[in-house]
Amino acid sequence: MNWDDMRIFLAVARAGGLSGAAPVLRMDPATLGRRIARLESAVGAALFVKSPQGYAVTDLGARMTEAAAVAETALTAAADMGQSPSSGLAGQIRIGAPDGCANFLLPQVCAAIQADNPELEVQILALPRVVNLSRREADMAVTVSPPEAGRLTVQKITDYRLHLAQHRDFAVPGTLADLRGRPVVGYIPDMIFDAALDYMGDLATDGVQMASNSVSVQVQMLRAGAGVGIAHDFALPFAPEVRRVLTQAVSLTRSFYLVRHTADRQSDRLQRFAAALTEGLRAEVARLESLTDAAAV
Repeated sequence: MNWDDMRIFLAVARAGGLSGAAPVLRMDPATLGRRIARLESAVGAALFVKSPQGYAVTDLGARMTEAAAVAETALTAAADMGQSPSSGLAGQIRIGAPDGCANFLLPQVCAAIQADNPELEVQILALPRVVNLSRREADMAVTVSPPEAGRLTVQKITDYRLHLAQHRDFAVPGTLADLRGRPVVGYIPDMIFDAALDYMGDLATDGVQMASNSVSVQVQMLRAGAGVGIAHDFALPFAPEVRRVLTQAVSLTRSFYLVRHTADRQSDRLQRFAAALTEGLRAEVARLESLTDAAAV
């Protein structure tokens, strides 16, 4: 048994199957299946219960997962010791984020960090749900609400603003009552994964006529003139056909948080990346929101 076997075991356990682990490990599922079989033969016991739905860890597999995760943290910390601040960041870092942040903020921020650190590989995992850090779907995650459980470190990044928005060709409403009968653009109600995103309230008393679980798709709907909806101010510079309306009547503030495994605070590499990411996101939200304010004048 060697660490490469354990690395494969951990990835399959976290992904819940071979197909989910294959992209992470950059190996094909068939090879992973053979490696898992070889490891189980070396251990002398089954580590997974295999079914068409995936791979579920056995009791022994669960105990090995915990021990292997501790070893992984120690190995990562040891490897990070070889990266001095003067040498820049290197290796792969994956960030999970809701798709609004992932589409409109992270590309610019991460591109700037990577440009300063050519040996660094940044992966952005855009998901319309909360990223599962316990399964190591990512090294860190941006969330819109701080998690309430788990061995996690939570840091507030910044506030951001949202307003009602519509296509520029539509007549500007004078009051909320003027919006009655207009199609509403918003989230698919039963796919809102965080209470902080349930912001339509009384605005959608007749339901959401144009819905998506993706912020980016909602912005495209507004660009197409599909109706009126709540939009992130930082997204509007990417949608010049859309403008804010009734800003005095409807103005929302939400926050982004950076969530990490507490054990990862031992990693100087991840600490430095997290600091650069946080600073970059604050600056990018401020820059884009200022562009939206300027366009409204």
